[in-house]
Amino acid sequence: MPKIWGDKIPPRNKNFTGREALLEQLHAGIASDVTAVVPHALHGMGGVGKTQVAVEYAWRYASDYDVVWWIAADQALLVPAALAALAPRLDLPPVKAVGIEDTAAAVLDALRRGEPSDRWLLIFDNADQPEDINRLIPRGPGHVLITSRNQEWRSVVDTVPVDVFTKGESVQFLHKRVSNSLQEADAQRLADELGHLPLALEQAGALQAEAGMSVEEYLQQLARHMPDTLQDPKPLDYPRSMTAAWRLSVSQLEQQMAEAVDLLRCCAFFGPDPIPVDVFRWGADGAGPGLQELLDKPLLRSKAIRVIGRYALAGLDPENRTLQVHRLIQALLRADLDDEEQDRFRKVVHRLLASARPGDPENEANWPRYSELVRHIVPSEVAFTRDPEVRDFALNMVRYLYRSGQHQQGLTFAGDFLRQWTLDSGPDDRHVIAAQAQMGSVQRELGDYPGAYETDRAAWERAKQVLGDEHEMSLFISQGLGADLRARGDFAEATRHEEQVLQAHISALGRPHLEVLNATNNLALDYALISNYTRARSMHEEVYNASSKRTDVSKVSHLIFWGNLVRVVRLCGDYEEACDLAEEAHAFGVKELDIEHWVTLRTAKDWSIALRRSGRYDEASALAQDVLERSTRLYGPTHPDTLAAAMNNANAMRTTGRINAAFDLAAQTMERYPGVYRPEHPYNHGCAGNLALMHRVRGDAASARKLNEQCLEALDDRLTRDHHYSLTVAINLASDLTALGELTRAQQLGDDTLQRTRQLLGETHPLTLGCAANLSVILRRTGSEDEADALLAGTLVHYGRVLGPNHPDAVVAREQRQLDFDFDPPPI
Repeated sequence: MPKIWGDKIPPRNKNFTGREALLEQLHAGIASDVTAVVPHALHGMGGVGKTQVAVEYAWRYASDYDVVWWIAADQALLVPAALAALAPRLDLPPVKAVGIEDTAAAVLDALRRGEPSDRWLLIFDNADQPEDINRLIPRGPGHVLITSRNQEWRSVVDTVPVDVFTKGESVQFLHKRVSNSLQEADAQRLADELGHLPLALEQAGALQAEAGMSVEEYLQQLARHMPDTLQDPKPLDYPRSMTAAWRLSVSQLEQQMAEAVDLLRCCAFFGPDPIPVDVFRWGADGAGPGLQELLDKPLLRSKAIRVIGRYALAGLDPENRTLQVHRLIQALLRADLDDEEQDRFRKVVHRLLASARPGDPENEANWPRYSELVRHIVPSEVAFTRDPEVRDFALNMVRYLYRSGQHQQGLTFAGDFLRQWTLDSGPDDRHVIAAQAQMGSVQRELGDYPGAYETDRAAWERAKQVLGDEHEMSLFISQGLGADLRARGDFAEATRHEEQVLQAHISALGRPHLEVLNATNNLALDYALISNYTRARSMHEEVYNASSKRTDVSKVSHLIFWGNLVRVVRLCGDYEEACDLAEEAHAFGVKELDIEHWVTLRTAKDWSIALRRSGRYDEASALAQDVLERSTRLYGPTHPDTLAAAMNNANAMRTTGRINAAFDLAAQTMERYPGVYRPEHPYNHGCAGNLALMHRVRGDAASARKLNEQCLEALDDRLTRDHHYSLTVAINLASDLTALGELTRAQQLGDDTLQRTRQLLGETHPLTLGCAANLSVILRRTGSEDEADALLAGTLVHYGRVLGPNHPDAVVAREQRQLDFDFDPPPI
């Protein structure tokens, strides 16, 4: 067997019959593609046995492969999750570390490169949407097999038609399925009547084996049901003999156990994927007397499931405790009910899904249960429910998708629910508001900051109006809106907003509540963004200490709080303390989460910055490069975390003398920033300041001056001059002017910047010391030797106490060279 054998691969069919020429043709075709492997699609109508051929191919040729993976592809948006599930088996980061989309992309990239093996087989079953699935099919050294009813695959891949059984195969199958004693003539008559369709033959064989019905009697019964099929205007591309065979099986099932038929009809309104039998344990309101009795009695329920399986109306998997009804059977069952009955059974399924009790979607332990149910959301049309409990379940499903990293699917579900529920219940319905809130969260995680802001703002206003300011939904949305404001670059407005949010949380929930801790953390982020580092540090310490003592804080949240403390300690100028904190936090992330978990990577990036600030340039550069490579591979080049990692790496390369490479990376990153944040966002101007600095280091002080002047004007307008970002650019601009010989203006700017920096950050903050050291250089060049000596002497004393006399900044200051300062954008 292959080293990696997917747990979704169906068991081998002991009654599989014939298809030898088809399997040999398929294997020869795939194997002949030596240089560029082309996917192959098994194409044919429903019930013809495409999936069974794919199953047999996987088992028969398993030894040709190191990896065999099965993907249910009928819902295109869920295919990335199935691909991502392969990641840990390929030694790639798991889904919980980086999210579904990025993990799936990493899997596809590994398969294309043939790592860790080029002997792989991926089977996409029921892939009826080529336009959505094709982009998720790897083209590489391995093999891809597709099953589909859609003829459009012919223009995309090599297709292999799958037809009904030959007469010989039909007879052979019936001998296996019914009995070897079945007469050849009887088997041929039966096969001819059923059009040699494998699914119809399976139904007929199961019924005869179960009921002991003779072929003659079966054909008589089939003839009685056949006229009914001619009157049914069903839009199905199946032979009418299939409908007749199905009706006959259901009729016999009803005679043996009437309750089982209602259970089967219920299954018709789930998806065609495996249904966990546990969903039937809790019952459902409105199920009707017969079905409710069956649901309420475990022994009766188990018997009904077994009988359905024996009549081949559903496939049973005792090991995984699931049953699965073929989509053709589901379609026939639904079509046989009038609109009122369809509506009743659909509502029963909704209640069964909601009653399955998967638990809190924030808790990872409950994610496997949600994963079992997610594929039934769209087929069962949950978006059309008006049942409050079912809507609560639907919103929990969106939250699960968001927390587990399946953001695109979460956005789709949230959008579907929001649109339909608004039509059905109006914009003031609490579930409509909740769907809007969930949609805003997913939009923000996907990087759609403008969309998230508009969604959250509208939802918050509606929630306050309908539910009240202190309702938990209003409070939840208010936290998201604070993050939206930070993403817009409205730092002062975000701070005012989050101050009110924190007070509202305390008033409504009380200080010990976990959400109060989150609100406090968010406000501390705002204070750091307006350069109030002392207050931010105090609050982050409070949150971190409380988090360390509580048992209801997840490891992810704890590391987030820890990483925020690392950052603000470094921003306060305590570089060595920040290094120690970051090293410990990173070790925690690697041990408890994963080295490539998104929070661990953020912690590593902040550790790299702290190392650089402390003067340990080589260590910082190595770590920065590692974080950038991982972030790019996992998130792509335009993700906000990747952009921040790229800028950190450019800054690190500059400190280690790789100026040209640093300049190229900074310029490339600068071009990408406005695509994520608005053009006027302070991060864009801060990063442009880094590029300006590198212009001067490369000898182009004129370009540096021009760019720094633009950055400073924009930052002054956005943040005022009394902000860390503005002052950093002002210090560098003074150095540009000095290099250009404009000493008078350089001295004026240096004097003003030093006073402001002392006022904002304190006398001994490293940025203040660097500003003073640079000013002493300017004073010396203007002939103010005494003033320069006095300023330098005091500055060096402070350097010795704060960073140590051998810190690179202290050495540069002592040698009367000008210091350069860069910017690192923090996460929103």
